[in-house]
Parts: sequence; C-alpha cells; structure tokens
Amino acid sequence: MSDKGTILVVDDDRLVLATLAHGLSQAGYRVIDADNGDDAILLAREHKPDLALLDIRMEGKSGFDVAAYLREYCQIPFMFLSAFSDDATVAQVKALGAVAYLVKPLDIRQIVPAVEAALGQAGRRVPAPPVTAAPADAALAPGVAMAVGVLMHRYSLARGPALERLQRLARNENRPLAEQAERVLQAVELLSASGD
Repeated sequence: MSDKGTILVVDDDRLVLATLAHGLSQAGYRVIDADNGDDAILLAREHKPDLALLDIRMEGKSGFDVAAYLREYCQIPFMFLSAFSDDATVAQVKALGAVAYLVKPLDIRQIVPAVEAALGQAGRRVPAPPVTAAPADAALAPGVAMAVGVLMHRYSLARGPALERLQRLARNENRPLAEQAERVLQAVELLSASGD
C-alpha cells in the first residue's frame, strides 16, 4: 500500500477514532491518533503530519485549541469533523482557517475524498482519487465546503442537495460559487454576532 501522507486523527470517541484510523489506513495513509488535545499536540510536534482531522469538543484542550496550536507553531493544515454545526462553531472554524469542516455522522467514503481534497489544497503530495470514490463536491474550496456544511445543518439536507442549493443561489444571483459561499458564511457570522 502506497504512503499517501500522514494524517493525525483526534477524537475522544474511541469507536469514531478506530473507524477513521482504519478507513484512512485502508486508503493508503499513515495514521497517528489521539483521544485528547494534549496528546494530539505532542504527536503533531513529533510526527509533523501532513494534515490533522480534529473533533471539536473534547475533554481538556478542544479541537479549536489544537487547531490554533497547529496553525501557529507547526504550520500543519487541519480540518474539523464534528457533530456540532451551530453558527458560532462555524464562525470559529472559519476564523481558525480550517481547510474543511465536515458534520457528523459521516461515512468513511465521504471522509477519504475530503481528506484528499484538503491535502491537495494544502499543496501536499496526493495522487488523484479514483473518480468513482469521490463525491461531486470532493474538491470544493474550503469556504464553499463550509457553506455547504451550513446549508446541510440549516435545512437538514444531505451534502449533494446542499451543494445544489448553493449553486442555485449563485446562479439566481449571478455570482461565482465562491462569492455566494462567502455571503452565506458572512450571514452566519452576522447572526452569530447578533446573538451575543
């Protein structure tokens, strides 16, 4: 099995952690895992992974704490995998500069293409994914992927219909998809700020 890169997976749910680690290993990645933020930071410093996949809410250091550290001190790109998609969470994910934000529950067949797209955005070495394994939105820009996540949560949509809704909004307002995504995220930030 080829080494497509090293992924740090962090989740305090051991079943989720084992599932992700197994699925990513099967897809050809070297996986290091941690079930808490402190261990995640130590492992990141030691192994310098190509990408970190972080749960947000954990005991001790949160995924946000780990992400801020990885960005500041290690320059390691990260994506979030979380059951939480409220407006404040989405705004913080965006502010931290995550390359992707995936809302649980997710199938490993959705996560692998998202990881490959994130590594591609981060400029890491990644062979092109097989066409059959990648959903239509696998290579979306981070802002577009986050806007899709917001629409999934807001309207209880699956990923495909949420992307279609965003594309339809962009067409109706005659805007590029990335600009429409940015407008959705700005609206979320506005709502989040007005709720304080």
